[in-house]
Amino acid sequence: MKTPSRLVYALILAAIGIGWGATQPLGKIAASTGHPAFGLIFWQLVVCVLVLGALTLARGKGLPLHRRALEFYVVVAFLGTLIPNYTFYYSVARLPAGIMSIVISTIPLIAFPIALALGTDRYSTRRMVGILLGLSGVLLIALPQASLPDRAMVAFLPVAMIGPLFYALENTFVAARGTDGMDPLQAMLGASIAGVVFCVPLMLLMGHWFAMPLSPGRAEWALIVSSALHALLYASFVWLASRAGSVFASQSAYFTTASGIVWAMVLLGERFSPWVWAAAGVMLCGLALVAPRQRQTA
Repeated sequence: MKTPSRLVYALILAAIGIGWGATQPLGKIAASTGHPAFGLIFWQLVVCVLVLGALTLARGKGLPLHRRALEFYVVVAFLGTLIPNYTFYYSVARLPAGIMSIVISTIPLIAFPIALALGTDRYSTRRMVGILLGLSGVLLIALPQASLPDRAMVAFLPVAMIGPLFYALENTFVAARGTDGMDPLQAMLGASIAGVVFCVPLMLLMGHWFAMPLSPGRAEWALIVSSALHALLYASFVWLASRAGSVFASQSAYFTTASGIVWAMVLLGERFSPWVWAAAGVMLCGLALVAPRQRQTA
């Protein structure tokens, strides 16, 4: 089979980032009717299980159920879904979706100091400058009086930052632990199933259950589409990383942040102050510095 050209890889990279950027405003639409967070997370996980399960079966693979795999599923379910998604739905209902797209780009900025503290990465002045730029981007949103439509929104920025923190912890855990021989789709399917198992009692205990309407409305369709998009785009990301390298694939983050802002303007009519545009630019520069460089091959 002919290997795709670099241009094809670049187009796929852009499509992945643009698709992921759409999940931020779609998430805001899903939360707009007041559906509680764990109810939204439950249905999101159900859609992910259906999509990833179908992909896994189509590939003729099963789901490992040995002890280490089960431990992996549980840890990733909490670090990568239950906690960050709860804070996401809580925050996105109160903050512009474009701001959430900027905040989500802080994941690699947070992951690097965690890796330094654990001794799994080496100090780099270039990457530390990137972290400082990322922090400056957050401050450009939080400090100026005219940065947000309502100054009361600033109180929810720390909550919004919890999600990237837990995603960074998840990335650190996976990098240190590995996936015990599972491919990423199997790993994500197992984590999604574990997420459903733990989400159900939390949802019922907190009274967050809601029935999915047989004729879904705008909010429910936004939830279904964003969940299916996430699962399909993750599968595409895994494929691209295996073909073009993880460093190349990680550059989808630039498209995710930029397109998330554009999608928020198109789908939600959001408009942003110069401070927010400056924050986005500074954050993308910080991201470029923190990202690991592509290794040269002989």
